Amino acid sequence: MNVEETLARLVAIDSVSARSNSVVISYMRERAEAAGMSVRLHPYTDERGVEKTNMVATLGPTTSDAHIELALVGHTDTVPYDASWNEALTLSAQDGKLYGRGACDTKGFIASAITAIEECDAASLRRPVALVLTADEEVGCLGAKRLAEDRALTARYSIVGEPTGLQPMRAGKGYCLAEVTVRGREGHSAYPALGASAIFRAARLISHLERIAFKLREERHDEFDPPHTTLNVGVVSGGTAKNIIAGECRFTLEWRPVPGQKAARVLDMLSIAVNDERSRDETFDCEINVLRIDEGMETPGDSKLVRLLEEATGRRAGTISFGTEAPEMQRLGAEAVVLGPGDIRVAHRTGEFVPIAELRQCVQILARAIVHFCM
Repeated sequence: MNVEETLARLVAIDSVSARSNSVVISYMRERAEAAGMSVRLHPYTDERGVEKTNMVATLGPTTSDAHIELALVGHTDTVPYDASWNEALTLSAQDGKLYGRGACDTKGFIASAITAIEECDAASLRRPVALVLTADEEVGCLGAKRLAEDRALTARYSIVGEPTGLQPMRAGKGYCLAEVTVRGREGHSAYPALGASAIFRAARLISHLERIAFKLREERHDEFDPPHTTLNVGVVSGGTAKNIIAGECRFTLEWRPVPGQKAARVLDMLSIAVNDERSRDETFDCEINVLRIDEGMETPGDSKLVRLLEEATGRRAGTISFGTEAPEMQRLGAEAVVLGPGDIRVAHRTGEFVPIAELRQCVQILARAIVHFCM
């Protein structure tokens, strides 16, 4: 089965994050075992009670400590698709592109990886290669985090599949998210002295955050665009009526730390801002609920993996500002590079696609990596 046919089978499986990924794992397990791979499943139940499964399939000489020379990592879940997109689960070709949900994020990479493994000479492998498939990447890299926490494997090198247009990405920003709740005291708006506006309090705190965002621009990492940690207040909600002093105001705080900077740095700076407000108003009430805190990642430019992928693609390694599973692979010991067919800018939209030429080239690149590191 060629890579396009494999991708068609994968796209046909509805594996949005809200559902179990068991069907896609079952299919990939069948393909992996047919290729002579040894398969280990790592099931878990998510917070909504839905069964999810991570899969680690290995080919080549086995080791007692489950050490892998090269791990090819792809996530099986996708974002939801609009009901009006009738062909979301039917791979269709047009103008050299293959359309379907997950075509580039990241079922295209998964199809390329299993095809490259099937085409390699298994008998010539001197070091093991692994296909690592995860769940719940789109909702926080939760499956990969479980693999890292469980020490399910160790790896020397890892290619993490994401749509990069086949440009190797050796560094990426982290991703952090918190919900901030500011409380006040309700009252009639005609008598403001009787209450305390949670919205006014939240506004003052958000002003602190704007100053923090400017401060973070001084801590540069010039290989990124923008070359610093970014901060965003994306959602604000509060109050109950136009003539009631707001008793509560909530807002989301998102930041993307550059590699080498502590992911909690923004939290530390926010805590100073909260204490500053409390020094002026001892009744200032603020609760910070951290939902996600992922560090950035960076693999040195002189890494053997970086150099190999630069040679194979003819492109200099770059950086990305979106979250991936690369930090989890680094926790498992790997020098990680993010690479895959397709463009991240079309990944989550109706009409997601992957160029056929990139899909086929990805097979060749991954096959070359297997030969280089495992044979």
